[in-house]
Amino acid sequence: MKAFQLTRFGSAKEAFALKEFPDLQPKPHEVVVDVEAFGLNFADVVARTGKYQDCPPLPCVIGYDAVGNISKLGSNVTHLQIGQRVVAFTRFGGYATQVASDAKGVVPISENMEAGEAAALATQYCTAYYAAEEMVRLNEGDHVVIQAAAGGVGTALIQLAKNRKCIIYGGAGSDEKLDYLRKLGVDYPINYRKEDLHQAVKKIMNGKRPDVIFNSIGGKTMRDGLALLGTGGRLVCYGAAEAMDESNKLLANLKLAWGFGLLFPPVLIMQTKALIGINMLRIADDKQDILQRCLQNVVKLHGQGIVKPHTGAVYTTNQLAEAHEFLESRKSVGKVIVKW
Repeated sequence: MKAFQLTRFGSAKEAFALKEFPDLQPKPHEVVVDVEAFGLNFADVVARTGKYQDCPPLPCVIGYDAVGNISKLGSNVTHLQIGQRVVAFTRFGGYATQVASDAKGVVPISENMEAGEAAALATQYCTAYYAAEEMVRLNEGDHVVIQAAAGGVGTALIQLAKNRKCIIYGGAGSDEKLDYLRKLGVDYPINYRKEDLHQAVKKIMNGKRPDVIFNSIGGKTMRDGLALLGTGGRLVCYGAAEAMDESNKLLANLKLAWGFGLLFPPVLIMQTKALIGINMLRIADDKQDILQRCLQNVVKLHGQGIVKPHTGAVYTTNQLAEAHEFLESRKSVGKVIVKW
């Protein structure tokens, strides 16, 4: 098998090396998937720049989601078959021609599902589903704020919130992305580069307060979000993109922590607010049944037409550096994938 190893932190053009490895053999609870395409996630960029604490020691193979066909089954796997086309949550190792995944991180998909749509279901749509359907119950008429709404998770959250008939405020950083949000049905697209997202929402709501905020930025935006929430409000954090704005890892972490500020739980109790953190890697490690349930449900919702991932860009393997640079530029809309 072949795989792109992350051999050093830094620029996308210098960080990866394509290498040969022995073919994978599954553990009893695993399947091996021959990969046709793998997805990129913003966490990959954070890992490449040396700012992701969950990244394995170098050299390593990163990547969370892959699409392909099962080629080998572990001895304890009975609900899947060799030859099935699947989407897999890979828990690193995705940038390869073969991946080994826990069988509970794999779900069959149709032969005609577009690879970009399928790859998005594994990480981004599972994250959104767990956030919006399991950790938070959205109700009709809820006012929902989504930061970085034009990204993969943001797109998924919009579609899930629309299905629940919520009123959506979506943040994006360009007019092109605002047009994309309008097409998805966002009620109030807001350019956060031209005005503060929270202040814009406060002005639009004219004295009322949002019910749910989905935050992928972290730092000060989380503190501002808690202040904006109304009674019974819930702030869901699933990322810390603000850390990417600082080149030094230590300074980035200190800046991020300072931005979050001190949290005093009695204040949450008195104001009836909730702060929820989500890390799907921990779910994949410790709660495989939850991961399987989320995967099955997003594939089902896709089949029903309720969710439909947007493929933002498709690259070949000799364009991996360009794919990373495009994602890092924050110009991407939807899912970015790389095909073998």
